[in-house]
Amino acid sequence: MSSGTHVSRLRGATAEFTEYRAYRQGDDPRRLDWKLLARADRAFVRITHERATHPTLLVLDSSASMRGPDGATKWERAREIVVGLAALALSASDPAGVLVAGAPRAARPLRARAGTVTDIARAIDDVTPAGAAPLTPLLKGVRSVSRVVLVTDLLGDEAALRRVAGELIVRGADVTVAHVISRGELEPPTGAVLAVDPEQPTQRGTLSRDTRLQYLQAFETWRRDTARGWQAIGARHVEVLDDEPIERAIRRLVALSPGGAA
Repeated sequence: MSSGTHVSRLRGATAEFTEYRAYRQGDDPRRLDWKLLARADRAFVRITHERATHPTLLVLDSSASMRGPDGATKWERAREIVVGLAALALSASDPAGVLVAGAPRAARPLRARAGTVTDIARAIDDVTPAGAAPLTPLLKGVRSVSRVVLVTDLLGDEAALRRVAGELIVRGADVTVAHVISRGELEPPTGAVLAVDPEQPTQRGTLSRDTRLQYLQAFETWRRDTARGWQAIGARHVEVLDDEPIERAIRRLVALSPGGAA
């Protein structure tokens, strides 16, 4: 695996030199700087920072609700987030890979080689949101990654997903939720309209003036409680609107990640 551009928490004797420290009993003699000892008649050891890679796994929700009430805009934004974060990871020499709920053929393993971002983009371009495949099973098999980014509208197995993500965090992974929300979900039509659950088409109802107000209150409460739930387990929760410029969304996601990387 190639060496990354991040400073590891470990210190060693063969990586990038950073400073000297006076020799202490118990230090590895191999870390002594013998030339400095000869010149100064004092023993110093060389302190170095290991360069580490942070494998980044992107988990993409492709359920029917990702189409959103405004067509495919929520799905388009989710794909752009995946490609953008994969590109940032690769620019830092970090391996990136993707898993897609409901589309196992679109999965791509963690890689840091040239062409990885293009391969990921092509793979997810071939996916059409449909059904109600959960994300939780994908996380249960995750091992040995530094970062997991969930790109989802959280309208499926959110509670179960949060429990499994919490287990990853306990094992040392950094988890970020890119919570994709449609403008149409925030601002539904003011006139009477028939609302249909895209993942359960038999569930439908009329959105009148009164029910619209109830919906807005319930949706606001759900968003607030959902954000608090993810923050409580140590995850980063970032809402991304489907009409938000992708550059701004990526900057906000990166700003909340360790070391300023995805």
